[in-house]
Amino acid sequence: MYIRSLNILESYLLVFRLRNFLLGLNVRKKTVSFSSMPSDRKINSTAACMAFMMEGCEMKKVRSNSRMYNRYFLLDPDMHWLRWEPSKKDSEKAKLEIKGIKEVRLGKKTPVLRSNGLSDQFPDECAFSIIYGDNYESLDLVASTADVVSTWVMGLRYLVSYGRHTVDMVEPRHIDLFRATQIIKGLNPGMKESRIELKFKELQKAKDQYGEAINMDTFVEAYCELCTRPEIFFLLVQFSSNKEYLDSKDLMLFVDVEQGVESVTEDMCRDIVQKFEPSAEGRERAYLSIDGFTHYLLSSECHIFDPQHKRVCQDMTQPLSHYYINSSHNASLLEDHFWGSSDISSYIRALRMGCRSIEVIVWDGPDNEPVVYVGSSVASHLAFSKVLDIINQYAFESSEYPLIICLVTHCCIPQQRVMAQHMKKILGDKLFNEPPNKEENYLPSPEKLKGKILIKGKRLPPNCTDTEGDVTDEEEGLEMSRRVGSVQFRDFEISKREQKYWEICSFNEVDANRFANEFPEESVCYNKRFLSRVYPTPMRIDASNMNPQDFWKCGCQIVAMNFQTPGLMMDLNLGWFRQNGNCGYVMRPAIMREEVSYFSANARDSLPGVSAQLLHIKIISGQNLPKPRGSAAKGDVVEPYIYVEIHGIPADCAEQRTKTVSQNGDNPIFDESFDFQINLPELAVLRFVVLDDDYIGDEFIGQYTIPFECLQPGYRHVPLQSLTGEFLPNTTLFVHVAITNRRGGGKAHKRGLSVRKGRKAREYTTTKTTGIKVVDELFRASTQPLREATDLRENVQNAMVSFKELCGLSPAANMKQCILTVSTWLMNSERALRVTVDLGETYPTMEAHGPVPELLRKVLIAYDMMIQTSRTLIESADVVYSKLTQAQRAGLDFHEDLHRIGAKEGLKGRKLQKAMESYAWNITVLKVRWTEHDKYPYNGAIYISPV
Repeated sequence: MYIRSLNILESYLLVFRLRNFLLGLNVRKKTVSFSSMPSDRKINSTAACMAFMMEGCEMKKVRSNSRMYNRYFLLDPDMHWLRWEPSKKDSEKAKLEIKGIKEVRLGKKTPVLRSNGLSDQFPDECAFSIIYGDNYESLDLVASTADVVSTWVMGLRYLVSYGRHTVDMVEPRHIDLFRATQIIKGLNPGMKESRIELKFKELQKAKDQYGEAINMDTFVEAYCELCTRPEIFFLLVQFSSNKEYLDSKDLMLFVDVEQGVESVTEDMCRDIVQKFEPSAEGRERAYLSIDGFTHYLLSSECHIFDPQHKRVCQDMTQPLSHYYINSSHNASLLEDHFWGSSDISSYIRALRMGCRSIEVIVWDGPDNEPVVYVGSSVASHLAFSKVLDIINQYAFESSEYPLIICLVTHCCIPQQRVMAQHMKKILGDKLFNEPPNKEENYLPSPEKLKGKILIKGKRLPPNCTDTEGDVTDEEEGLEMSRRVGSVQFRDFEISKREQKYWEICSFNEVDANRFANEFPEESVCYNKRFLSRVYPTPMRIDASNMNPQDFWKCGCQIVAMNFQTPGLMMDLNLGWFRQNGNCGYVMRPAIMREEVSYFSANARDSLPGVSAQLLHIKIISGQNLPKPRGSAAKGDVVEPYIYVEIHGIPADCAEQRTKTVSQNGDNPIFDESFDFQINLPELAVLRFVVLDDDYIGDEFIGQYTIPFECLQPGYRHVPLQSLTGEFLPNTTLFVHVAITNRRGGGKAHKRGLSVRKGRKAREYTTTKTTGIKVVDELFRASTQPLREATDLRENVQNAMVSFKELCGLSPAANMKQCILTVSTWLMNSERALRVTVDLGETYPTMEAHGPVPELLRKVLIAYDMMIQTSRTLIESADVVYSKLTQAQRAGLDFHEDLHRIGAKEGLKGRKLQKAMESYAWNITVLKVRWTEHDKYPYNGAIYISPV
């Protein structure tokens, strides 16, 4: 079939000439589509939104006494008044003038809706509040569905901000159906042609227009409904001060306040407009239309992954044992152990994916040439020399940092000598063969080993005879290992005494799991100095993968994965190693690297010396979700839902899911929020999984896995990947991310976000008794400064939460959003209110001149309290910090002799071990890490809008 190609520039010009009818003029064309409405009614324009409000609907009105009353709410036809009925009051009193509305808040954001357990009776997304009058009173409402709330909030915000505009008439013109469809698809590549054609037919039928000719008015209406995403339009309306677009100042606010970009300038925002605004008029006048704003939010600049992590961004000068290393198991296999065949392309694929530890299993081959194959795949063996050629060619294509070849040798002595010759000849200068420096205590750094290939294998003693040379893999027992001099792990105490830092132990996953569960603290300490490799049990004949997090949490650096097997475990592995430029090396958490520190791999609550974080994720919508590949379900419709998963230490592992969206499944609106406490952020991974809800069995649509440290705050798009790791074209999730400091104590699901603990209820971190008198006396003196440090931080955080809540914002909000909210109140007030901010002082003050509404008075008091607690923290921090560091340094003086001192006081066996653990706990607790945010909690976070 002949397909006529379209000039994309011509298409843009046509569409944006038509969209000029909409910019700031045409209420009827402003799209506000939602997924569902009562009686299957769809709201697809501002006009439809207003019509719904004029017809009215029943909602619950919440009184200050916490009682709720059913009332019928509607908008007057002249759009000047909001009314409700029935009411015992005079009907003239049961109304609210639109121009008196100061703000419309989405969710439970007023004291009335938060009080007396009301919040448990209805979900957050079904509530909203109208703040009105000079005294900032609130009308608190609860609707039957989130869609009803969205319609009222959108409509009221529109009326408050912009009022009503006349409708310009468009001179009717025509375009053929095929061309109209191709134009829209060309601008929205992920959209199905069938959906576009169906929309044209629906609109033509409604207007009694039939045939292949599409009226221009119909084309514009179809384009608006199909291509305007309501959730982005809703966001634009919130930040726009110029009707239906963002000027450079509006954009500055959004990029600064919501996206968290530092040092934003007007020039930067003009550059964004020039880059993403498709219309010539918009670029000339320096504004983003809804289409330009959508393009910007879909761009890499608003990707959820922090771009600074796309390059090597970690310190690469620490010992090799301080890094996790991307590792492949059975790299030659294409499939599983039983049926899989060996193929050279598997090595290339693994190396290109960032693998830095690759396994090569070598056997005796014909003509005295060693060969490589796995298990029963002898029929598809590879020449060892050919494998070395490929490794030599691709070793440093994706990373310049060292590559470890894990040799598993089943060869006789003559063929081992051939192996050695091949390695020297083929790898040449890349082969690292320097003898270990016995004066050192740790392996060299990745930086020092750049461009080098290290060989991990069992080395034969010089006097070895041919009959002793059958070197086996890790499964073949201790006796043979002793004969050929390799290192065999026996227990942690023996390793501490006898193992050399350059010697590596390999662990079967079963043994490694046992050590992690039975000796979690010892496992972490062992891996501070030595490299350890964990490989899958031979029982995994299907080449399935173990969970790498089970071994990363106890410090194991090399967790060998079957790269040929996709799924959750490989998603975690590949996602994890993206965070350092995908160079194959990721630095382990500080608490696992420091010589004296306490960390248990099985920790199930907050950790000493680590600042826990709260992660707030809002799943807003999905775009162009495809039908699962190979789906057995009939039809093209998907009914998606999303799992949000946290993987990390046991205390952090959690998952929550959204509801299933049964209408508009390929572009669903979810609008659901989730909160997670992250106790060890450096080891946490966030994973989004999208599934199709089907009665036959839920099927996989896509996923994306990202380390916690790589998350960007604000409104972000998440690209989805297929089961095998390919990015799905034009398929994304739209989310909002916020990260705040932890507050309160106890379990995360019980504490909640807005809990403020008084001094009596606070849980203070304390030191532990070692049983060694002189040591315990030293640590006991640190009890008071530890309590002072906790109080200073908790007081500031509590004051900040109070200020945020009085501003009608959630605890996830930042200070810029709070100040912007107060500024907006003042500018929109009909009464002459004057509030000044003095930035000349060390601690900025906010002061009212003359009488102000009660709510604003409380906000100013809360602001002052926040400033005062911050001032106390700043002025006390150095003294408290000095006390804690002095105690910590004094404690470290006992480190070298602690074992001897403990034994002298009669401690031995498990009691002595317990004393050592308690000592490490105390040192870790005292390693207070004051960050700039802790010491200066509002530093760089105050945005003052002109008042």
